[in-house]
Amino acid sequence: MAKYKGGFGGGMNNMNNMLRQAQKLQQQMEETQKEVSEKEFEVTSGGGAVKMVINGKREFVKIELDKEIVDPEDIEMLQDTILTAVNEAIRTADKEMNDAMSKLTGGMNMPGIF
Repeated sequence: MAKYKGGFGGGMNNMNNMLRQAQKLQQQMEETQKEVSEKEFEVTSGGGAVKMVINGKREFVKIELDKEIVDPEDIEMLQDTILTAVNEAIRTADKEMNDAMSKLTGGMNMPGIF
């Protein structure tokens, strides 16, 4: 039985290169996550009557309500408008994080990373 000279895929040199690349990617991902987590995203709903500001950590920084949207006779509409803004703010922050990570991984799906 003949042995393949150099082992599989280039031996230890190739493995060391792969490990260095993985470490570099991990460092870049950590830096990108930090950058995105420090960003703030502003969204509105109800024609601008509700404004939400969320950061990349998915923490709400500010909520502003236009006085005209506060109608004691229609609390349900206010609640729906706030929920719409909250959900859009979360989607916006998540999309920014996913887009930034996708640039680093070349679109490769890496579950549990972000």
